[in-house]
Amino acid sequence: MLKNIKLVLPFIAFLIASCGGKLDAGNINLDNWKSDRYGCKGLRIQDVEELQKIKQTFLGENNQSIIKTFGRPDRVELVDKSQSFFFYFLEPSGDCEGVETEKEPLRVLFRMNAISKVSEVTITNLNP
Repeated sequence: MLKNIKLVLPFIAFLIASCGGKLDAGNINLDNWKSDRYGCKGLRIQDVEELQKIKQTFLGENNQSIIKTFGRPDRVELVDKSQSFFFYFLEPSGDCEGVETEKEPLRVLFRMNAISKVSEVTITNLNP
């Protein structure tokens, strides 16, 4: 019996660690962030400087930790079987009621690799 427990405990510890929890988002107001879907309220753009400072700390984190920290992405784009992108709009997007944009809105892109780990974080107006 004790031998079985010794075999199971490392596996359970691995499962708990791999689930991922909330990440340290510095001074970003996560309540504002989560309530500002598609950047419609203009709350996310207030944290763009802080995000620029800490964006590299998210490299290697899993997709579930990003979702637990920043909420559901505004858009997910699957590029191929080996990568996907999480979009969080910082400026109002075309999905906001009454907003017509002449240019692409500023957004943060989290590039996920084949094992759902962040491989790049970019703040840009461009699509991947």
